Parts: sequence; structure tokens; C-alpha cells
Amino acid sequence: MRYSQLRAFHNVALHGGFSRAADALNQTQPALSDQVRRLEQDHDVLLFHREGRRIRLTDAGDDLLRLTKRFFEAEDSIAQHLERARAALSGKLRIIADSALHVTDALVAFRTRHPGVFVQLRAGNSEQVLNALRNYDAEIGVVGSLEPSADLEAVDLGETPIVAIAARGLLPAGTVSLGLDDLHLYPLIFRERGSRTRARLEHEARRRGLRLAPVIEVEGREAMREVVASGVGIGFISEAEKGYDPRIERILLSGVTLPMTETLVYLSMRKDLPVIRAFTQEMQAI
Repeated sequence: MRYSQLRAFHNVALHGGFSRAADALNQTQPALSDQVRRLEQDHDVLLFHREGRRIRLTDAGDDLLRLTKRFFEAEDSIAQHLERARAALSGKLRIIADSALHVTDALVAFRTRHPGVFVQLRAGNSEQVLNALRNYDAEIGVVGSLEPSADLEAVDLGETPIVAIAARGLLPAGTVSLGLDDLHLYPLIFRERGSRTRARLEHEARRRGLRLAPVIEVEGREAMREVVASGVGIGFISEAEKGYDPRIERILLSGVTLPMTETLVYLSMRKDLPVIRAFTQEMQAI
């Protein structure tokens, strides 16, 4: 006796026919008929009287239907119990992200579904994110352009290019793009070393024989944004992380494409931790 055979019998009996049961289960009628036939053959019992296209339960079938009703009601109760248990998560979820913009929508959905979980969110560059995960100082990380690693599970969040940002009015009116070889004309603001955005930009400049030297180095994306907004120079950011700030305008980097992939990441050995599983589900649903 197999679960699929009982399920087929139960639905045929409830719906009063093979065709309607097949529609309800999204199966073909021959497949459903075969399941019921195998159940009858395996146990040498007749469960339905077949009269042309009409069917009716035998006494044995009627008795079995009472049992399968109890069986599938119990299954529904188990599913409801597990769903309530899943929904009643508690404890702490620590997230470290290179930009909070990547997780805000998922955070809203997660907090709505799991109000008993305390969430701690802090910023960090890619190096800090990976260190925090491996030191068990965070459950979830979000990084740009992650290199594959055997100890990490990754969820792709998409790809956007690196762009320049400057305070409105800093550049000549009508400037919408700059080439890498134009950047030496302006004061540059870089993130701290360990930032993947900085690393990608510097690598491409070296490849082209250019030298990009920052006049200001700032730790953290939000701090860099504030320094840029003050009008002292040009900074660089993944377009997905720009957000809306009326003080700042975006300038495309012409003649070059520097894509940044954003990735949600967690330790493989912790993938069954309920808070990690629940949050990744929310991120994938966004």
C-alpha cells in the first residue's frame, strides 16, 4: 500500500468519479485509475462498483473511505501544527550587509511573519561580512561579487553596474558620464580596502594603465555617501545601492562595464537553522 494509492482512492471516492478526481489532483485519468487498480490488486479487494462511466463504493470501499478521511484529516492537522511552529520563530537573526537596501523589503516581510525574532542589522564591506559569518557573529550576509567557496551557500540577488556619484552641481552642467581616463581630473573618494566596489574599480584602472588615487578614504557606504553629498569629490557605488538622495546625482562610467553581483550568503553547515531558512525564503520571494 502506497500513499499515492490511498490518495487516489480517497479523491475518487470524494469526487464521485475518476475524471473529476483527476482534475482536482492535476493528474491524468489513466494514471489515477492505475493507482486505484493497483491498490485493489495488491490487497485483493474491490473498492468500487464500476457501471459504465459511473462508480459507487463497495462496502469495503465505504469502510476504507471512513479511514482515509481520518488519515488525511490527521495529515492536515500535522501540516497546520508545523506551520504554526514555523511561524512562531523566536530568538535573534543577525544580518551584516554591504548595503541595507538589499534586505529592507525582505526584512519587512520577515518581521510581519515572525514578530518574535529580534533582528540586528549592521553594515560591513565584503571582507567583514565573510569574517562575521565564519566567526559565527552573523547568520546572514549580503556581499557584492562573491567568489565561490565550499563552506558557503549563496542566493543570487541580481547584477547592477558600478556608477560614480557626485553632489549636484559639482560637475559641469549636462555631465551624464565620465570615462575612467577622465577621473584623474577630479578628487576621488574611495571606500576602505576590503570593499569589492573599490577593488573592481582599481583592478580595471590598472588593467588600462591608469592610476586612480583617492584624496579621501572613508569606511562604510553611508559615510562615503555623506562625504560625497558635501561636495568634496566623486565616489563610486553599485547602482542598486544608490537609493534616492536629492543631494546626489549618478554619473555613468562610459567605455567600461563593471558589473557587481549581489549575493545573500550563509554558512553551509548552518543552512538548517530556522531563522536562516525563514529569511532566505523571504528574500527569494521578493
